[in-house]
Order: sequence, then structure tokens, then C-alpha cells
Amino acid sequence: MTEAQLRTVVEEVVKALDAKGFLKAGKCSCEDGPKALKGEVKTTVGSAGKTFAGAADWGAKPAAPAKGALSALPPKSSAPDDEDDDAHVDERVIAAAGADRVSVCRPTKKGSGTARFVDHTLLKPNATQDEIAKLCEEARQFCFASVCVNPSYVALSAQFLRGSGVKVCTVVGFPLGSTTPTVKAIEARDAIANGAGEIDMVINIGALKSGNDALVYDDIKAVREATRGKLLKVILETSLLSNEEKVRACAMAKKAGADFVKTSTGFGGGGATVEDVRLMRETVGPLMGVKASGGIRDAKAAADMIAAGATRLGTSASVAIVTDAKADGKGY
Repeated sequence: MTEAQLRTVVEEVVKALDAKGFLKAGKCSCEDGPKALKGEVKTTVGSAGKTFAGAADWGAKPAAPAKGALSALPPKSSAPDDEDDDAHVDERVIAAAGADRVSVCRPTKKGSGTARFVDHTLLKPNATQDEIAKLCEEARQFCFASVCVNPSYVALSAQFLRGSGVKVCTVVGFPLGSTTPTVKAIEARDAIANGAGEIDMVINIGALKSGNDALVYDDIKAVREATRGKLLKVILETSLLSNEEKVRACAMAKKAGADFVKTSTGFGGGGATVEDVRLMRETVGPLMGVKASGGIRDAKAAADMIAAGATRLGTSASVAIVTDAKADGKGY
């Protein structure tokens, strides 16, 4: 069965359920739960056959929180954070704005304020499930921004991190960037369906170096359209590029609507440099994110990247960096 045929079947089923009143807006089964979204039911089918349904008007203003809802929240943590007063959001403020679910990460181990910049990364091909579990537990303990794992571990990581406030990031077209825009878009949709909140895609490096900017732009745009509001980072593999090529790639990523540009895969023979981060920041301006990745192994290197303009760091030495310890091995 093709995706188009599957979509038709799903839409017919949804229409039948809607006609019988099973999808009508109403009160949640829990006594004080949020009301169901009102509106016409629409469906989309992910690349892995996963089906999604939602209201026609996704931009509707959220309902005000129920009376007394704020008082049911747990007391705000009194743990000191000398590094950064804004390291943790106040869930009361978020709930008061209309959110009916709030995920807040509270560190259980003391680390520096650099933790909020870090994508805690494990992308080696021989990574085991136990290692992924450890990665996710460390991310919970130190409140890293995300874990960055290969696509096959997205669903597992999402299970480990449920309710933690730590996002799951994965890679697309990794590490060569030479798959087609269609394949990258399918990878991105599948990853999101499995629980990814952030996508790091590798550009078509050969096309960039050939001067085929139209293909590079279409490549990024295809993944941007597939990510549907999720965070998209575009990996340039800077060690293989001239400064002129880096600038062109950054400009295309910005034009395509990406959220970040990223230096490296960590598998291309070189990693992040302060000079590249500074050049990328100058090119994309102050509002777009810059992720430095590859070869960041200690607190000083991390601080240097942030000073140069990085707003996210990809590293497997995350724990060593936030505790100012010595990292073991080479890693990512």
C-alpha cells in the first residue's frame, strides 16, 4: 500500500469516527483535565506509517489554566545557581500563559552554567543501548539542552527522557550529506514521529563545492519543510570548506529558515574552531543559532566557543566540561 492509499484509508476512518461523534470536543476523562481541541479533524501520515490527528486551527489561543491549577504545582526549587539566574524557567509563569503541561529540568548534580548550551552527544556506530541509557541519565542529572543520538536510538532516548525537559536531537544525512533531499526529508519526518525535537542535517557538501547552490538550498529547504516547527540545525562540515563556501552555506541555511548553523559532524577529519564560529556568527547575525561541534573536550574550549558566538555545543565530553574535569579519550 502506498502512502497516498494509506492516507486515504486513514482519512475515511477518521471521518467515520467523527460522524459517529467519537471525535467530538468534550471533557477529558480526568476530572479537571483540559478540554479536547475543537474543530475539523485532519490527519497526516509519517514516513514510518505513523498517523497524527489534530484541530484545524493550530494557532488557536490556549485556554486559561483552571482555577487553582497553579497552586497544585510543586514548590519551586531553592537550589542555588550562581552561574546563571535564568538557568531554570519558572513553571508558574509558563502555566499562567496557558500551558497545560510543563516540563522543567532540575539538575541533581552540580555543574556549570555551560550545561544549558550542551547537546550531550553519542554518535559512534557501535554505541550500545546501555551507553544510550547512561547518556540520557547524565543529561537528566546536569540538565543538558539535549542528547544527540543516531536515528535508531531516538525512540529509546525519548522514553528515557520523558518528562525531563531534556530534548532528543538526531542527525539526518549523516555523516556524508550526500543522500537526496527526499531521503533527508523522510529521515527527518521519521525521527520526529519517533520523538525527536531537534534535527541536525548535513548539507550536500559536494554540491556546495561544485557551485550548485540551488541544490544545496533545495536540500536544506526540503528538511526545513519536513521538520514542521521543530528545531533544525544545518551542518556545514567546515574543515572541508573555504571561508567563501562557509559564508555561502550559512546564507543559504538562513534563507531556507533553519534555526542553527553547525560547524562539523565530528567524522570529517576536523572539528570546530573559534575562527569558524566567529565567521558563522558574523554571517548569520545575532538572531540565528550557531552550534560548535567536534573536538570540544574541556571547559576552556567550550568557553572560547561561546565567547566567539556559539549558542550550542555538540560534545561527548559534556560531563567533564561542566564539572571542569579531564575528559577521557578523544570522542566527539
